[in-house]
Amino acid sequence: MNFDIIRAGRAVLHVTDLERSRAFYEALGFIETASDSEQIFLRGLEEHNHHSLLLKKKETPVVEAISYKVKSEEDLDRLAAFFEKQGTDVKWMEKGTQEAIGRSLRIQDVSGLPVEYYAEMEPAERMIQQYHYHKGAKVQRIDHFNCMVPDVEKAYDYYIDQLGFACSEYTAGEEDKIWAAWLHRKPSVHDVAYMNGFGPRLHHVGFWLKDPMNLIDGCDVLASMGYGAAIERGPGRHGLSNALFLYLRDPDGHRIELYNGDYLTSDPDFKPIRWDLDDPMRQTFWGHEAPDSWFEEASEVLDVHTNEKVEGMEPKLKKRKPTFVT
Repeated sequence: MNFDIIRAGRAVLHVTDLERSRAFYEALGFIETASDSEQIFLRGLEEHNHHSLLLKKKETPVVEAISYKVKSEEDLDRLAAFFEKQGTDVKWMEKGTQEAIGRSLRIQDVSGLPVEYYAEMEPAERMIQQYHYHKGAKVQRIDHFNCMVPDVEKAYDYYIDQLGFACSEYTAGEEDKIWAAWLHRKPSVHDVAYMNGFGPRLHHVGFWLKDPMNLIDGCDVLASMGYGAAIERGPGRHGLSNALFLYLRDPDGHRIELYNGDYLTSDPDFKPIRWDLDDPMRQTFWGHEAPDSWFEEASEVLDVHTNEKVEGMEPKLKKRKPTFVT
């Protein structure tokens, strides 16, 4: 491959009420870079680009795109040529057609997810030492996407063999079939994870926090502002990734993970960690059992060419919910 994908860059979500969404995300500590009557651009405290979360006012809450940043404009051209050679339709969005972002290309990926690649985004002031703006959970930056797909091995093979991602951890069950996988381009546990499930759907967008207490701070602020019911799962620690987590549902049901405590994966001789599907500590190293909604519910996604919802498919492998242990 002759292109360089850098990291998870932004998510574009459709929401039904911008003011309700603004209040929720501001409570978590996101910084609002810009907004108008149709959209809100949000970023974390340490982010130097215009936004990592774009909320668009629409009638139905769906996912318009998950986006990766590439190294250069030339990488976009190489990616387009790569996809076209494989017979994948590419949708170019020229500079000026989207606020704050240069030209981008969108495709429906091998799992049917709407994926965007871009190289240029307008800069924004880093707020990492503007401590008077550190509020709520003090969200620092976007970290990853987690997607439910009907064929995890298909996504795993494509993203590793064709797009240059590496695997940090994976779950396997009968006949050693991959049930879930955590893949990365930046040197952390993941930029994207794929889970066996009805899909394609977006399970959550993960945002990184600077320390574990920020999870608790987020819970306190959400509860005091009347958002206690938005806390779906956690705080707790995953076995997979070793991360501390808190899962939230925004006013439209989109799931957000607040995340801290994973590890470095940059060494070329790093060996992917295998978890058995029946190991209950893979999902929850400690903490309360995940509710059924966490396994069953996720955000539907759009077709990048038709703007219609992508029809979902049942997974190839059996659905499995691990048993809770302390």
